[in-house]
Amino acid sequence: MKTRVLLIEDDLNITELVRYNLERADYKVESVADGEEGLYLAAQDTPDVILLDWMLPNLSGLEICRQLRRNEETANVPIIMLTARADEPDRVRGLEIGADDYVTKPFSPKELIARIQAVLRRVRPALAGHELRFEDISLDNVSHRVMRNDTLIHLGPTEYRLLRHFMENPGRVFSREQLLDSVWGHDVYVEPRTVDVHIRRLRKAMNEGDGKDYIRTVRSAGYALDKHR
Repeated sequence: MKTRVLLIEDDLNITELVRYNLERADYKVESVADGEEGLYLAAQDTPDVILLDWMLPNLSGLEICRQLRRNEETANVPIIMLTARADEPDRVRGLEIGADDYVTKPFSPKELIARIQAVLRRVRPALAGHELRFEDISLDNVSHRVMRNDTLIHLGPTEYRLLRHFMENPGRVFSREQLLDSVWGHDVYVEPRTVDVHIRRLRKAMNEGDGKDYIRTVRSAGYALDKHR
């Protein structure tokens, strides 16, 4: 599953530069030029990383960053500020508001990609490596092998993608609709109740041998991978 980047930037040239280089590096990029639209998209379909311009019309990047940090859905999403304001007081202010990193314009696309990878290693290490771990479960993104307590777990393709999505976002509750978009894809029509069927299959496969069930059902909300279940 590709790392998803939301770019909030009103300069078309920079948007095209960032999109071209990130997509070549196998990132999935969604871009908007309006801060309010960016806030809405970030809350509705939470990205893995947000690249945020400081100087935006109507709503500044600082205010957007402040609101993202106040929203439960986006409070922990890594944010990298993109700005021409290179003075130390500006950098400090951006970091104090809640940005995880600060890249000044003009910038090297290679440096930006390196900054994204570094932020992911610090903030969400599961997205930066080949192996995901949660309690006694490990998932290898290269070999597509899932182990639990040194026992190989056999999963179907959909159950594997479900588990990987949960392990990339431990503790977060996903609705059926969010899981359909993230695991099945936006362009595939599947009944929301289909998610329940695959969750049951995933639970059965993962919990053979009386293993603890880490998949939590949240009534009227959805599902989460949670060690406190």
